[in-house]
Amino acid sequence: MTRDGDIPTIFNPRRSRAPSVLVTDEGVSNGPFTHADSVGSQQEATADQPLSPLTTKYKTCSDSLCSSSARKIYFGIWVTICVTASWVGATHCIKYLYIMKPVEYDEAMVLAPQDGAGVNVTAIHNHYIATYKAPFFTTWFVTNWTMLFFPLYFVSRLGSRRCESPSDILSESIRDFRDKGFTAGRFLTRCSLFCLLWVGTNYMYIRSLHILLATDVMALFATNISFVYLLSWVILHEQFVGIRIMAVILCDTGVALLAYMDGITGSPTLGGVVLATSAAAGSAVYKVLFKKVIGDATYGQVALFFSLIGMLNAALLWPLSLGLFLTGLETLHWDRLPWPALLAASALSLVANLLGNFSVALTYDLFITLGLITAVPVSAALDVVLYGAQFEGMKLAGMILIAVGFFLVMFPDNWPDYITRLLRWSRRNRHGVQGPHRRDVVDYRTGYIRSHLRSPSGRVR
Repeated sequence: MTRDGDIPTIFNPRRSRAPSVLVTDEGVSNGPFTHADSVGSQQEATADQPLSPLTTKYKTCSDSLCSSSARKIYFGIWVTICVTASWVGATHCIKYLYIMKPVEYDEAMVLAPQDGAGVNVTAIHNHYIATYKAPFFTTWFVTNWTMLFFPLYFVSRLGSRRCESPSDILSESIRDFRDKGFTAGRFLTRCSLFCLLWVGTNYMYIRSLHILLATDVMALFATNISFVYLLSWVILHEQFVGIRIMAVILCDTGVALLAYMDGITGSPTLGGVVLATSAAAGSAVYKVLFKKVIGDATYGQVALFFSLIGMLNAALLWPLSLGLFLTGLETLHWDRLPWPALLAASALSLVANLLGNFSVALTYDLFITLGLITAVPVSAALDVVLYGAQFEGMKLAGMILIAVGFFLVMFPDNWPDYITRLLRWSRRNRHGVQGPHRRDVVDYRTGYIRSHLRSPSGRVR
């Protein structure tokens, strides 16, 4: 699989360039014309008219639009749209679970008129209460859906063109782990640790949605890309890039602005910002440790790993969810449980994770990562329409700083080279592509002809 640090691949796509002319014993086999050994064929090729500049330009443009790199970009745009839609949908469905619902209750009243005869009247009132406040149960339920990773991968491999038996697909995924030196006990221990890290990260993300708006949480979670770079630099010894350190500073400044946007006295905002930022840091730790412990994993390994995380979560953590419910730390009304929103959040979260892990086969990592930041303005529009939210002042400034830092982290390692090329290209187009041309000047005193190079500005060199 492609590494998380391989984001700059879109800036320098690998292309296999074949020579335009191949010389063999029989002559030139693949050039602008097809030549043979006979003189007559060479004369026919010479007699052919060359393509017009417009036709050549059109052919070159069509070839570039249909190249493999262009197809990856087209797929990448769709992947970004799908990641944005699924991420926004899952987050807002979880946020909907915490909204207070109206509950009707009857209140008996006795009206006493002037003649002394009482009349019994029942008044119906609407009372808004929190019917659902169970972030850990939500985390446990949503994580159970990751068990579908390997079955979906298994079915897709069976439906592919290559005819493979089910035993071959399963043995291939297990053999890859065995080749890396993992025993059964060691592998299950690693899976358990990653399961706890996964559940803890998602719990903090879901818990913060009870305090903050969905847009605030998503903007704070987008800072995980800066944490990934810092941890990759320290643990994985990635290349140091100064502009990414500046991006980390901008992201931290944005987090600080969001933390103090409502003040610090009697406001739960600071606690929500800490939870969302901790979720971003936990996600970065998960990614970097996966790279450190597992290494470069195949699609089968990733699918098997996620399915094991889901099974361990379902088998080991259900007593904790039950204990929180019985002790009253989490509120659940089974007769009013919002199953549609909970199922939609689980399905959309599964789609987002599938796209984030398997879309690398179709496009560049850059488009997958972009889905995290493009989801923020889409979520902001929903918050304005659904909840009448206002984005101004410190909140707006913090989100802008986080977005700027996000894009700076995604800069390639050799970004100065691309800026230099862009400046040279713009300068060449501004001054024209016409180079210095030769001009013959007759010296009438000596009778010799001298040649001068005249620049496009008219000055003789």
